[in-house]
Amino acid sequence: MEKTTKGWISGFIGVAIFAGSLPATRLAVAGFNPTFLTCARATIAALLGLLLLLVLRQPRPRLADLPSLALSALGCVVGFPLLTALALQHVTAAHSIVFVGILPLCTAVFAVLRGGERPRPLFWLFSILGAAFVAGYAATGSGGGASLQGDLLMLAAVIACGMGYAEGARLSRALGGWQVISWSLVLSLPVMLLLALLTWPVSFQHVGESAWIGLAYVSLFSMLIGFVFWYHGLAQGGIAAVGQLQLLQPFMGFGLAALILHEQVSWAMLLVTLGAVVCVAGAKKYAK
Repeated sequence: MEKTTKGWISGFIGVAIFAGSLPATRLAVAGFNPTFLTCARATIAALLGLLLLLVLRQPRPRLADLPSLALSALGCVVGFPLLTALALQHVTAAHSIVFVGILPLCTAVFAVLRGGERPRPLFWLFSILGAAFVAGYAATGSGGGASLQGDLLMLAAVIACGMGYAEGARLSRALGGWQVISWSLVLSLPVMLLLALLTWPVSFQHVGESAWIGLAYVSLFSMLIGFVFWYHGLAQGGIAAVGQLQLLQPFMGFGLAALILHEQVSWAMLLVTLGAVVCVAGAKKYAK
């Protein structure tokens, strides 16, 4: 199978896993403080990542790799999880999910700035058009639940995530995808573990089963397993190109939000999804 095709398949699996992140976070923040949730999920994933690194005897990253690992950790381990958890205290899951449609542009911009990629002009046209589809749906189809504070937090979250995605994918070409997220988690472990202990709840009696399920999902899948596929896909198929698959993530997330959180799925969502798919195909064609 062609290397680029393998990258797109891996990227799609990663996006499908990430699509459940915001609905799962919405469930988790109903029972956990956002700061504790962020630190707990990072700590759990870091311990699993460390175990993988030790069992499979992976070499340590070079000293020169530490700045990139720190940026990856800042964006994906700390920034996006914390900012989205805070945002979901002010907006609904459905409203927050539409912001994920901005991620491809953020990832592509950081890929150009840090990864040295130079996609063709038509790539940018399809990227902007795809983001416009998502923005249009956010303006007309997301319903209530809007909040300026929540919107600003979500905007900051996707910018941080785009930086982390691009930086981690750039480094994964040398270290490997799952190794990058594992080392990023390990690098953040001392701080995350300390903060988790400092924000430890007095009691867990008020925490419902759904909140525990949400914590388990974001810890295992959102923080580790999804990145194994995602970073591999970005490295194999190109950061800016495969990054356009993120345009599909909001609508996968809407489906999960409808199933898990019982939110309404409209025909407008399905039509915008079709438009996003067309944009992803166009972006792929003109990515290189």
